[in-house]
Amino acid sequence: MVPATSDFSRPVPAPWSPNLKSALNRTVDNVLAAAIAIAVRHPKRISATIAALLLTGTGFTFAVANLAPEPSQMMIRSVSESLPVPDLGSQVEGLEALSMKLYRSEQTRATDTADTLLKRLGVFDPKAAAFLRSDALTKKYLLGRAGRAVTLEANADSTLLKLQARWSLDEEGMFRRLSVEKSAAGFASRLETLPLTASTRVASGTISSSLFAATDEARIPDSVSGQLAEIFSGDIDFHRALHKGDRFSVVYETLEGDGEPLRAGRIMNAEFVNGGKTFQAMWFQEPELASESHAPRRGGYYTLAGESLKRAFLAAPLAFSRITSGFKMRFHPILQVWKAHLGVDYAAPVGTAVRSVGDGVVEFAGKQGGFGNVVKLKHQNQTSTVYAHLSKINVKQGQAVSQGQNIGSVGMTGWSTGPHLHFEYRVNGVYQDPQAIARRNETVPVTASMKPLFDKAAAQARVALLAAGQARFSSVE
Repeated sequence: MVPATSDFSRPVPAPWSPNLKSALNRTVDNVLAAAIAIAVRHPKRISATIAALLLTGTGFTFAVANLAPEPSQMMIRSVSESLPVPDLGSQVEGLEALSMKLYRSEQTRATDTADTLLKRLGVFDPKAAAFLRSDALTKKYLLGRAGRAVTLEANADSTLLKLQARWSLDEEGMFRRLSVEKSAAGFASRLETLPLTASTRVASGTISSSLFAATDEARIPDSVSGQLAEIFSGDIDFHRALHKGDRFSVVYETLEGDGEPLRAGRIMNAEFVNGGKTFQAMWFQEPELASESHAPRRGGYYTLAGESLKRAFLAAPLAFSRITSGFKMRFHPILQVWKAHLGVDYAAPVGTAVRSVGDGVVEFAGKQGGFGNVVKLKHQNQTSTVYAHLSKINVKQGQAVSQGQNIGSVGMTGWSTGPHLHFEYRVNGVYQDPQAIARRNETVPVTASMKPLFDKAAAQARVALLAAGQARFSSVE
């Protein structure tokens, strides 16, 4: 009688012996040698021979595979292990205790009250609104003030935690920050004066109708647009010389407070392609020397070749307008006779700022016959300029004025059929065409001692303008 054995003591097939392995290897070698010999003697039967070898290999593989143990004979082992269960209750309590904060930003409006401002910011907090209405700093510096950058922090239940308003000052490089913050004792406010920081932005555009329309499309601030026209005013007549398809690129500063843009700064580099001709400009300021620490640093706009863009005279006394009558014979609209027009008329709305085209001294300021309110300026080299039909005069006789200074406003006083500025040039008492005078302006190059430093800055300006020209609506900070 054969004794019973458990499943665990059942004999397992022994592994292959070395003699069996050696015999199998010799068989495979013989098969491969025979296949090669047949292929050499019978090339046309190569395909049949390969197929036969594949079938033989398949059968062989099957035979070898059958030597493995049966699945029912393989040993099975069960493993049990206890896993810790996480404390879900404490996690739920932590999530419930976690407070979510909401952040919003806005621009103030002149019509804002405490309630309308908070509502636009998504906050519904009667206590916060009551504090803003009663707080002296908030009433003086925030409510009813337009254009101030406001950031707000609130709880998930829309109650106010913190509100800050920022705005730039007329002082160079400074801004103010009004903070209203909630604490255990209630709300409190404080006012601080802090330095602005500057970042750089680039933009470009194409003229389709006007410069301002193109800069608006390119999202360029109006103050930067005005600077752009001012920089190239000695080379480009923005009143009548713009062409559809003219292009511009600009690199300018944005002045920020706590990372919030508050106003645009100075143009650093600019390019304008007018009628196929390219004009470039860069701001260059002489470095402060240790021996001249209290001396003012001279700065201005130059071409990238080093020629100053400041001319003796601006191209026009108005930043933007259109010429309605040039320096020529014309039929006088009031006298109804043909008469020489000894100046240039610029059409513009009443109140438009009139600027001095050059440095000089006020020779006359007051009323004068058909000119109405008029200002006469005396410049160097026996040159004088006349600004007539003004609605307002901002200078007095004998006063020194600088190029670009506001001397009055456009009006229609005297003999005038509509609001415009009559502008004249006189050299040694002889009337000259103002546009011809503007075209004859000469430039002054950068000093020789500053030329190496200037050339290095000009190389950087070329790279910046190239980047600006490739960006339609971009901001690089």
